[in-house]
Amino acid sequence: MLICHCNLITQKEIEEVIVELLEQDPWTLIVPAKVYHTLQKRGRCCGCFPNVVETIIRVTESYHSCSEASEGDVVSHLDRVRELRVQYGSRTHERRKAGHRAA
Repeated sequence: MLICHCNLITQKEIEEVIVELLEQDPWTLIVPAKVYHTLQKRGRCCGCFPNVVETIIRVTESYHSCSEASEGDVVSHLDRVRELRVQYGSRTHERRKAGHRAA
């Protein structure tokens, strides 16, 4: 499935990069910019970043569920990532307040 139309990046490519980064350091914080840098691409319109974040969370959960890490470590790390997403990700949309409506 094509995730980034600007750079023609598939979901499989993103998943492979995430696993590669997790194998280097299982507790690294992976963000879309890190994934794109590893792919030697850059975000253009960045409309795909929410899908990339969801893919990062899904692949990271899967990776850690198959690893030898204790369940408490995995849950606390992923909860911190989700809290950051809620804290920084959904406050505004394109610098508009939530009540803004296009005519």
